[in-house]
Amino acid sequence: MDWRQLWEISSTPDNVPIVALLPLVVFYCWLAWKQARANDALIAQLEADPALAKTHHRKTYPWQPGWQKEIHVWPFLLRVEFLAAIIVTIILMVWSITLNAPMEEPANPNLTMNPAKAPWYFLGLQEMLVYFDPWIAGVVMPTLIIIGLMAIPYIDTNPLGSGYYTWKQRKFSISTFFFGFIVLWVSMIIIGTFIRGPGWLWFWPGQTWDHNKIVYEVNRDLPDLFGLTTQPLKGIFGLLAVGAYFVIGGLGLHTLFKRYNPKDYARMSFLQYNTMMFLMLLMVSLPLKIAIRLLFHIKYVWVTPWFNV
Repeated sequence: MDWRQLWEISSTPDNVPIVALLPLVVFYCWLAWKQARANDALIAQLEADPALAKTHHRKTYPWQPGWQKEIHVWPFLLRVEFLAAIIVTIILMVWSITLNAPMEEPANPNLTMNPAKAPWYFLGLQEMLVYFDPWIAGVVMPTLIIIGLMAIPYIDTNPLGSGYYTWKQRKFSISTFFFGFIVLWVSMIIIGTFIRGPGWLWFWPGQTWDHNKIVYEVNRDLPDLFGLTTQPLKGIFGLLAVGAYFVIGGLGLHTLFKRYNPKDYARMSFLQYNTMMFLMLLMVSLPLKIAIRLLFHIKYVWVTPWFNV
């Protein structure tokens, strides 16, 4: 372990937000899980004895039909928000005094940084450039992410879990968020920060970054493994492979969703359900594409004269 280099990487002003991100994400995931489990226990008690909604811990049952409890904005809410604003302001002041802004010398075309990395919040997109065409990783995928986030309120038909944390009533939504945010986005930021070194090569955490390291890897397209070299055949094969993924993956995802979320399935319309399935299959395709690239050195699955997937 090259502890000195690991400390230099972690202590740079650009990477301090990521170092703080890791424990904060773990803490708030644990806190949300703790509150969700506590609320699930209260829901179970309420289902066993509905009279508890009128007596014991009445204000902790917002899911009870007919529940009403008047809680004033002042002083309860504003007091907490004011204290939070003061604490955040103090943290930002200490941060700005102790850490220098990550400003460097003017750009020199004769001396390129190695590795040249985007700001931490764009490292996930930069890591995606390794596995997809630039226009897909830089334009199509971010656009689909934004569209997917905008579509969530119209796809999520579960009326439960509004205003309180719960796991049993929101298993699918929480699992989807955890997969998209933690597994896909945060993990790719960590890879781009601590694992990608000079030449954007893969260095395990603590492994010394060697600027002279050269890796000889033969990246092949999936049609090449089957002896398909001409462009029409490669395009048709890739189209069939991508179509098979959506058909087989869609059937498998449909079976799991219908089995473990029958109530959500019954509430969703045809358009809502198919939009959700399409977005879910796109989410799963990202780690799948990363896995086949890292494990089997397969660069593209679908190769055409206009785009590569």
